[in-house]
Amino acid sequence: MTTQTETPVLVSVRHHTGVLELNRPRALNSLNPEMVEIITRALEEWRDDESVAQVLITSTSPKAFCAGGDVRHVREEILAGQEERADRFFSDEYAMNHLIAGYPKPYIAVLDGITMGGGLGVSAHGSHRVVTGQAWASMPEMAIGYITDVGISWASQRWPGSSPALGAFIGLTGYRLTAADMLYCGLATHMVADAAAFTGDVVDLGVEEALTTHATVVAEESRLAEWRESIEEVFSNVTWADIDAALATHADQDFVTAVRVLMAGGSPSAILATAELYAANRDAPDLRHGLDNEERLGELVRRQPDFLEGVRAVLVDKTRDPQFSPVPDPNVYRAVLQ
Repeated sequence: MTTQTETPVLVSVRHHTGVLELNRPRALNSLNPEMVEIITRALEEWRDDESVAQVLITSTSPKAFCAGGDVRHVREEILAGQEERADRFFSDEYAMNHLIAGYPKPYIAVLDGITMGGGLGVSAHGSHRVVTGQAWASMPEMAIGYITDVGISWASQRWPGSSPALGAFIGLTGYRLTAADMLYCGLATHMVADAAAFTGDVVDLGVEEALTTHATVVAEESRLAEWRESIEEVFSNVTWADIDAALATHADQDFVTAVRVLMAGGSPSAILATAELYAANRDAPDLRHGLDNEERLGELVRRQPDFLEGVRAVLVDKTRDPQFSPVPDPNVYRAVLQ
C-alpha cells in the first residue's frame, strides 16, 4: 500500500479548491512519469467538476517548488534501449503543459524556492503565477546537452514584460531569475511574503481575496531590467552565429563577461539547437505549435551524445566535466522545426 509520504503528488479538494502538492522532496520534486500522470488525471477530473472552482499547485519541500524533469531517469531509459518510453514521457509532459495553459479555471502556482525546467512547465502556463522572495527560476538545459522545453521556448518570448530577445536570453544562458526578475518579465503575476499564509487563504477565501490580503511588491531591483538594452541588442539576432558575433562586438563588457560566464559550461550543440528553436517559435502561432517544435527537436537531441554525457557529468557522476561533441550543421536542427 502506498503511503502519503511515498505519493509523489498529493491530491485533494478543499473548500472548492483542487489542491496539488508536489511531494518528492528528496528529488526536489523532479517530475517523473507517475507525477505527470497524477497531475493530468486530476486536472481532467476537475475541469468539468462544478464543485471545484480553482486549482492550487504547491510543494511540500521547503527548498524547492520543482527542480525540473527527472532527466536521470530519462537517461537510464535511453541507455536501456527504451527511447520510446523516454519519448512518451516528454509527450505526456507537454500535453500536460498544454492542458494547464488552456485550463478554464484559475490555476494558481506558488513558487517558493527552486524552480527549474519542468517546474516552469507546471507553473508558468497557469493564470496566477505567485512567487515569494525566496523563489528563483532557471532553464539550465544547456548544461546537460538539452533544449529549452515545456513550452518555455514559446511562452518566454510572449510574457507581458518579455520579448523574443529576452526569452532567448533566458533560455540560452540558464540565467537564474530572482523574484524581481520574474515580476519584471511577466513570468510571475504576483508576489507574496508568506507562501503558507497565502495558500491557506486561497483555499479558504479564493485567489482574488487572498491576493488582496497578501500581494506585496518586490524590494530589490531586477538585473534583467538593468541589462535590458544589452539583451535586446545582442539576443534579438536570430541565429546563434549572429548572437555570438554581436556579443563579440558589444560595448558593455561587463554584460558580455556575465553572458560568457553563464554559458561557459553549456553544450555547443544544445546552444545551437536552442537558438534555432527560439527562432522557429518566434513565429509559431500558438503554444501547441511551440510544444510540437520542442517535441520533435527534443527527440533528435536526446539521441545525440551530448544529452547522455551532460546528464552524466552534471547529475549522475556530478563531476561537471562533460566531454561535449563538436557543433553540427544547424540544418540538422532546422529540418525538424516548423
